[in-house]
Amino acid sequence: MIRVNNLHIPLSYNDDTLRKKLCRELKIKDSDIGTLSLFRRSVDARKKDNIYFLCSVDIELYSNENTALKKCKNAVKTEPYSYTVPEWKGTISPLVVGAGPAGLFAALILAQSGAKPILIERGKDVDSRTADVNEFWNGGRLNTSSNVQFGEGGAGTFSDGKLNTGTKDSRQRKVLNEFVSHGAPEEILYNAKPHIGTDKLKITVKNIREEIIALGGTVMFEAKLTDINQNGGKVTSVTVEKKGKNEIIETNSVILAIGHSARDTFEMLNSKKLPIEAKAFSVGARIEHLREEIDKSQYGKFAGSKALGAAYYKLNTRTADGRGAYTFCMCPGGKVVNASSEENMLCTNGMSEFARSEVNSNAALLVGVTPKDYDSTTPLGGMYFQRELERSAFMLGGGDYTAPVQTVKDFINGESSGRLGAVKPSIMPAYECADLNKILPKYVADNMKTAISDMGKKLKGFDNPDAVLTGLETRSSSPIRIIRDNKTLQSVALDGLYPCGEGAGYAGGIISAAVDGIKCAEAVIENNN
Repeated sequence: MIRVNNLHIPLSYNDDTLRKKLCRELKIKDSDIGTLSLFRRSVDARKKDNIYFLCSVDIELYSNENTALKKCKNAVKTEPYSYTVPEWKGTISPLVVGAGPAGLFAALILAQSGAKPILIERGKDVDSRTADVNEFWNGGRLNTSSNVQFGEGGAGTFSDGKLNTGTKDSRQRKVLNEFVSHGAPEEILYNAKPHIGTDKLKITVKNIREEIIALGGTVMFEAKLTDINQNGGKVTSVTVEKKGKNEIIETNSVILAIGHSARDTFEMLNSKKLPIEAKAFSVGARIEHLREEIDKSQYGKFAGSKALGAAYYKLNTRTADGRGAYTFCMCPGGKVVNASSEENMLCTNGMSEFARSEVNSNAALLVGVTPKDYDSTTPLGGMYFQRELERSAFMLGGGDYTAPVQTVKDFINGESSGRLGAVKPSIMPAYECADLNKILPKYVADNMKTAISDMGKKLKGFDNPDAVLTGLETRSSSPIRIIRDNKTLQSVALDGLYPCGEGAGYAGGIISAAVDGIKCAEAVIENNN
């Protein structure tokens, strides 16, 4: 198979366009082509009057492959991706804690290996969870076990379903292939900035769960890990709370994929003296613009093109005090959502459906914080720092999960005028104009203001006075790292415990978390065979 890179393709391309382009590049006839498929497609929007797709295409020829390779400097020999699931030879079913991306893919690989894993999740199945979230967003009660953070699919289920990643691990292709085979759009296999959308991601995670069960695995919802039992430094069983009763599940392997918001589990692990360290993370607020204006800034006259869809951006700057400020989890054509999971605390996230067709686009605007910025005498200092900010946001909004919002103009001027401009906040159940400067640490607020100005020079309209900030964004990543051995992936203090994914401090997004889940599953199989 040949991979042809650096193909400039018009936005209006079709299969015939690709075939003609490949024939010119490789100096072949159309009849020479066996099969072809997009491997990668990105948007080149550096020149607003000439936006096109930059593509890599995999092609199989009936003959003369070597001749074609010699004639095209952008063509390379390649092989189709393959992944072989290790065979399970153990005797005791491994247990996976958490049904987010890391836990789901760990359980999927274990099930495909023949291990018959047990997957426990403190929240509900995705359909019941969605009902609970919608009830909360429409003014109902917050279910602290079934919300944007907890339940089947993890926090990523109520996001944009972005699959961007910085990891170079080849397992990411396995993740994408599994998503597609379980219902995700095929375009995620080749788009440079792939996303599933929260609407399609819900279907996909349910299908993954059904395969785990079909292969002999067990999935338990509303089952919360309360203790890890050990003997001689090795895991022997876990204690799970289900419907108010404790149940002991015997196992010698526990993949701990608990996510970044399982704060009571962090406290349990700390009480057991498992090695945990505080780590850097980021805090800030969601910034929301009119989607139409962002599209125009990014795509010029091509804004509104169905081929391009809603425009994406990623911005960063280095401020005078040396901190990093950046946008994160950008949701084109999406909403800001109330992502609270604890009573009397408020935090936000962003969410888009696959169509990305909402009026606004939003992103987190974040500033880095380190253990030096909060009380790190305990490894849970960052978690307590997050809680303090979330309590402040809850009270600033009125103490009823109403979110505090503020225009960029008022934020920079340090006032709360109570007036909104062209951008209307999208968060539910309600919002209230307030001054976010009152609850953000001064160094965070100051750096956000500098970042807004700097980023406005990079992306026209980012510093629009009518843009809206919604507070607060506190859970960009886990505030802790559960220390594990780099080779075995087990806790350095407890054999059979595999800290995994974003909550354990080893991932940062859906793909990297899923990849880490696969790696931990492989380690469990190797250590049990």
